[in-house]
Amino acid sequence: MLLSGKTAVVTGAASGIGRQTAEMMACAGAHVILADLSAEKGEAEAERLREAGLSARFVQVDVASDEAVTAFARTVLDRQEVHILVNSAGFGKMQPFMENSADFWERIVDINLMGPVKLTKALVAPMIERRHGKIVNVASDAGRIGSAGEAVYSGAKGGLVAFSKALAREVARYSITVNCVCPGPTETPMLDAISDNHREAFKRAIPMRRFGKPSDVAGAILFFAGPTSDYITGQTLSVSGGLTMI
Repeated sequence: MLLSGKTAVVTGAASGIGRQTAEMMACAGAHVILADLSAEKGEAEAERLREAGLSARFVQVDVASDEAVTAFARTVLDRQEVHILVNSAGFGKMQPFMENSADFWERIVDINLMGPVKLTKALVAPMIERRHGKIVNVASDAGRIGSAGEAVYSGAKGGLVAFSKALAREVARYSITVNCVCPGPTETPMLDAISDNHREAFKRAIPMRRFGKPSDVAGAILFFAGPTSDYITGQTLSVSGGLTMI
């Protein structure tokens, strides 16, 4: 199987893109560690995968907390090596920039940019020692082209794209790849929070005339996490139905 013998950490695995990614990787043969802030939903998802005969467990983490990330990494690494890290946890809300509060900015940046930075720092050292690893960061097309009503979110996701490219250069000598997947509008809880008018406007702008599904994005993540992308690093792939072509 594509990921047989590999252990993958997937953040944001209780719902949306992270949930679909965890399932797809488990089906590809990986032992998947589902990481999420919601213990109830995360445990339920891990149990669902195990009932299907797949290898999975849940470990809670708050990616915005230094202490929680450190404890998570210790819990995971005490039991097994991590071969694949997927930073999929995210948070966003459409709101005009001038209505943003400082607390809102901080939460956006902590979850969407600093969370992946912290978790990568916590898990990459053993990959360097082993001289192999796969890191896939889930950013957003908002970080590539900007999105009205998501100014700071766009900045945080753009920062994640830049972080991915810079880190890819640093760790390539250790046969570690770092790539970035940028979803366009996708059927996740974040999209559900958008008004109907905005949803229809988004859909009309997409050449394929539909929103993405979590499985569309998970397929791209699986490609970057698997052996067929071993010579690809520092790349950013939009999964947007043609909405962005850059």
